[in-house]
Amino acid sequence: MTAVAVLGAGAWGTTFAKVLADAGCDVRLWGRDEAVARSVTLQHRNEKYLPGIDLPVTITGTTDAAVALAGARIVVAAIPSQVARATLAGMAGLVEPDAVVVSLMKGVELSTDRLMSEVVSEALRVPADRVAVVSGPNLAKEIAVRQPTATVVASASEETARLVAGACTTSYFRPYTNDDVVGVELCGAVKNVIALAVGIAQGLGYGWNTTATVITRGLVEITRLGLVLGAQAETFAGLAGMGDLVATCASPLSRNHTLGSHMGKGLSLEEAIAATGGTAEGVKSSQSVLDLAAKHGVEMPITAGVVAVVEGSLPVEQLGPMLLSRPQKAEGV
Repeated sequence: MTAVAVLGAGAWGTTFAKVLADAGCDVRLWGRDEAVARSVTLQHRNEKYLPGIDLPVTITGTTDAAVALAGARIVVAAIPSQVARATLAGMAGLVEPDAVVVSLMKGVELSTDRLMSEVVSEALRVPADRVAVVSGPNLAKEIAVRQPTATVVASASEETARLVAGACTTSYFRPYTNDDVVGVELCGAVKNVIALAVGIAQGLGYGWNTTATVITRGLVEITRLGLVLGAQAETFAGLAGMGDLVATCASPLSRNHTLGSHMGKGLSLEEAIAATGGTAEGVKSSQSVLDLAAKHGVEMPITAGVVAVVEGSLPVEQLGPMLLSRPQKAEGV
């Protein structure tokens, strides 16, 4: 059995641990909460983050990073993006010399504009050809009950991508490999921001025409930035691009969509976070995505509007009129 360490015992980390275990891996799930770790090991449950789901007996929980990482051939990082570097840096010396590291994280690091694969590589001191990213239409609660889905495993190394894909292939979880790490990661980061915009629109009472407009123009923004950063155009029409964007923007299971909807209904950011049960990656990543776009001279009006709403400089009901009042131009520009 392949030994795998999953760092991060939240909903997505626990769900991916379940996928790995179902695929035949021996999984150690690391988190900071002793009660969660004990429950995963003894009751085979993580009621705090993934309630009602039975976990395979081949998953054990621990709060000791050394225990989790000892002998692990694959290390999976599922930590909130803005604290990932600080959390992982202290574990660098514990990672096996030949281990492959997988990022499940979605975001752009504030202050550095680094994508999560770069953060993982730098924090854990692992070369880029031993880093992979996983992204796609992968809502944790659906995967946890074994509803069928597909995903993308991207790496600069085909060998690394194939190793990770083989470790997470099950009857309900189908990975495709890809070498466009930048494109896959950027899709995963920016779709959360677009989902906030869709949620806001629906919270304001707008219907499917508005939703389709925001999703489609949101994909244009993602693609525009991605191409400038060297991504492949076809990635944005695939599972990591349009696939993940549709799932995140349309599903009530999406925390970003839910939080945006609460704001559209009139709640403040703090109230929306409380009503959602925690913050969403799009809130924290929106400014870093906009900073990255500005650095490369890329216009992202939806992202800029979300940032303005989140920081309180634009009333939520003005987001739509602000976007629609922009100068007319050809669609493909």
